[in-house]
Amino acid sequence: MKNREKILIRASWISIIGNAALSISKIFVGIIAGSIAVLGDGIDSATDVVISIVTLFTARIVTRPPNNNYAYGYEKADTIAAKVLSFVIFFAGMQMLISSGKNILFAVPRDLPSIIAIYVTLFSMIGKLGLAYYQFRQGKLAGSPMLIANAKNMRNDVIISAGVLVGLFFTFYLDMPILDSITGLLISLYIIRSAINIFMESNVALMDGVKDTSIYNKIFEAVEKVPGACNPHRVRSRQIGNMYMIVLDIETDGELTLNEAHEIADNVEVSIKQNIENVYDIVVHIEPIGKHHSEEKFGLNRDIL
Repeated sequence: MKNREKILIRASWISIIGNAALSISKIFVGIIAGSIAVLGDGIDSATDVVISIVTLFTARIVTRPPNNNYAYGYEKADTIAAKVLSFVIFFAGMQMLISSGKNILFAVPRDLPSIIAIYVTLFSMIGKLGLAYYQFRQGKLAGSPMLIANAKNMRNDVIISAGVLVGLFFTFYLDMPILDSITGLLISLYIIRSAINIFMESNVALMDGVKDTSIYNKIFEAVEKVPGACNPHRVRSRQIGNMYMIVLDIETDGELTLNEAHEIADNVEVSIKQNIENVYDIVVHIEPIGKHHSEEKFGLNRDIL
């Protein structure tokens, strides 16, 4: 846990410093070069600084051990952080959308942006690629979906910067400054779309769901491989951080001893962990074969998949 905390904190600090440098350079150049697209790209990088600060704060929370109030620990803090960040990103996108829209609707006369805007955009793309690669590697090493999501967000920033570069090229080539504003408008829509996607994805974990529903087929297949284990039902799975919590009922011969039934349950746990990665805990409830089941409110059966 301590090693994981160090990785999360180090990766967060590197992200803060790197994004701050890129953001300041793009905002400064965007202002002096007169490029709304570059300025918008700089604002987007500024939101990445905020994201990294939240990531740093969250990194110190998710590694806390369970206690009386939070028996499952604090792993879901990264999901809550993602929800907060979606609002931050959405606000930045809306600000840029309004600014770009005003420039297009009111057609304010503008000079062509300075050529330096192209150079800072190229520099930004290289820097973002490096940060994204580092965040992804550290996220895999620490098993942190928060860092991996941050890496994907930075990868999207490279796409945004590429869009800025294309917009600048056509702005200079066609001698039409309004194309810079149009590029800024398109980038703002992309930022808003990213914010909505992050918001929706975080709902899954907060609602005790799973993103990859194929996990249920894997659970049923794992149980079927265990001799003596029959009719898996009332299967429930949820995610805490990047770990799965699985609960299910199985049936066994009612004449078995407690030790024999317990051994079958242990074998079910082993089989599931061999078929599914990142399983934190499994609870197996054993029932005699043929016991009458009343309709249950929660859980999945094989026949409804």
